[in-house]
Amino acid sequence: MTASFSIGDGRFLVKLARTAIREHLSKGHEIDPPADTSKHLLEKSGVFVTLNSIKPTHQLRGCIGYPFPTDPLVVATIRSAIEAATGDPRFDPIELAEFKERVVVEVSVLTTPEELTAKEPVERAKQIQVGTDGLIVGRGARRGLLLPQVAPEWNWDAEEFLSNCCLKAGLQPDAWLDKDTRVEKFQAIIFEEIEPNGEVHLKEL
Repeated sequence: MTASFSIGDGRFLVKLARTAIREHLSKGHEIDPPADTSKHLLEKSGVFVTLNSIKPTHQLRGCIGYPFPTDPLVVATIRSAIEAATGDPRFDPIELAEFKERVVVEVSVLTTPEELTAKEPVERAKQIQVGTDGLIVGRGARRGLLLPQVAPEWNWDAEEFLSNCCLKAGLQPDAWLDKDTRVEKFQAIIFEEIEPNGEVHLKEL
């Protein structure tokens, strides 16, 4: 997947997310994809936009996205960025001054999720590579998603990663051991700002 998106693509997507948020917070509208968007960035793809406050301490400020390739990547990036800033139910909406001064933007472009194929649920943990895979756990109407970067940030092993994704779905932490629970994994290429409106790097997990 990393061969499909260059650092130039990453800079474009992160700048697009930042512009979308700034324009929405200052003018209240959703921007259109730029006229110079590369053709492959118009293809459908899953994507998440993560916002982190870096002052006074580093902390999550919003994270929203599209798990599946239902919309063109640039459109999904614009809408995810706006929702991450204003619609994440875990946080108060971000104010424009805060966004400009303290918030860094991270864009994760996702592969299409694939269901784990272990014959027995207990074997699912062996099919997960921490630091590479993200997870989606679901049962009925409940669904939880954790991006690949989350497990290394919390120093989780595969079983802890599965348990915390179950909790994210509103399930018991051992729900991944149930055959009725669907577990999917995906990968992501992640581009992040080092400082607000600053240089964009490929994030190493």
